[in-house]
Amino acid sequence: MERKGRVLVIDDEEAMRDSCSQIILKEGMTADTAANGELGLNKIVELKPDIVLIDLKMPGISGLEVLEKLREIDPTVIAVVITGYGTVELAVDAMKSGAYDFLQKPFTPEELRRIMRRGLERRKLILETERLRTEKRIIEENFITMVSHQLRSPLVAIQQYFEVILSGIAGRIEDKQKEMIERARDRLQSLLSLINDWLDMARMDKGLIAERLEPLSLEDLLKKLVDFMKPLSDDMEVSVDLSRVSGNPAVDGDAETLEQVFANLISNAIKYNKPGGSVQIEIREEDGSVITEIKDTGIGIAKEHLPFIFDQFYRVDRKEGQKIKGTGLGLSIAKKIVDLHGGAIQADSELGQGSTFTVVLPKASKRSEPSTK
Repeated sequence: MERKGRVLVIDDEEAMRDSCSQIILKEGMTADTAANGELGLNKIVELKPDIVLIDLKMPGISGLEVLEKLREIDPTVIAVVITGYGTVELAVDAMKSGAYDFLQKPFTPEELRRIMRRGLERRKLILETERLRTEKRIIEENFITMVSHQLRSPLVAIQQYFEVILSGIAGRIEDKQKEMIERARDRLQSLLSLINDWLDMARMDKGLIAERLEPLSLEDLLKKLVDFMKPLSDDMEVSVDLSRVSGNPAVDGDAETLEQVFANLISNAIKYNKPGGSVQIEIREEDGSVITEIKDTGIGIAKEHLPFIFDQFYRVDRKEGQKIKGTGLGLSIAKKIVDLHGGAIQADSELGQGSTFTVVLPKASKRSEPSTK
């Protein structure tokens, strides 16, 4: 007969181990026992049970210690703690530490059967969730690879052919032909920008960002961006001013991705501004955070759009004749980067009255000089 599941009983009382085992076997499950916490942990590794019954009061390694180490060995295992009279508070502590439920001595066979049935159902749900999560990750990884190699690479090759034709290397082309190829090239560039932005978002990983965190100066990073965007601001007739910061507070950040965030916000503030308008950038320290505000005098965003502007592919309808290209992913990427830094980003705006984007990042925790990358 196929067993329904495996249950390990860790208890220093032989009578408790035997009685639990009999109930477990009658329920159609496999029963294993351990007389102390150390033996129990060894059997958890060896047998990989579905449910573990853990007595909280044992000599040597306590039940709470077993529970803590069980979380490290296999967090999907269902842990049920056994507690005696007067130790209910310990059971509550165990629940906070990850126990699924508890049984108070003396308990009836039916109480044990009921809790094991629920535990097995819970275990099945956890394992199914893990399986689906793994499948989802594999599908995403395969899709990223497909987009990167089977879709992006041919488009880049086509773009290069267009450039060769437009340069005249392949022979002379008529003005009408040149105009059509230039339009096709521009459309292709928009598609490649969309693919690149999507790949940026899909590849972002919290672990990779965390590995690259270091104290850095936002003021220095923003100064570099303002200088880099001066040709754009001059062309759009928009002034950009960065307020001087006292103390030059540092944040724990990844310079490359944070530069991507602020480049997007500043360029938007310039592009969606008015001739003769301005962009004011201010940095301040407040309650352990470094707050950056980017305020513009531009066309603004209608209130009904504000809740959605950080959603993927969401585009705000602009006035006719305002031909500013974008993929609809810039603000989504910015939000994801800020979230991965443990920060927050928000927008305040009124149509025709300009916009203010606020980025809040945790102040640097390390006591070292901020990076000026």
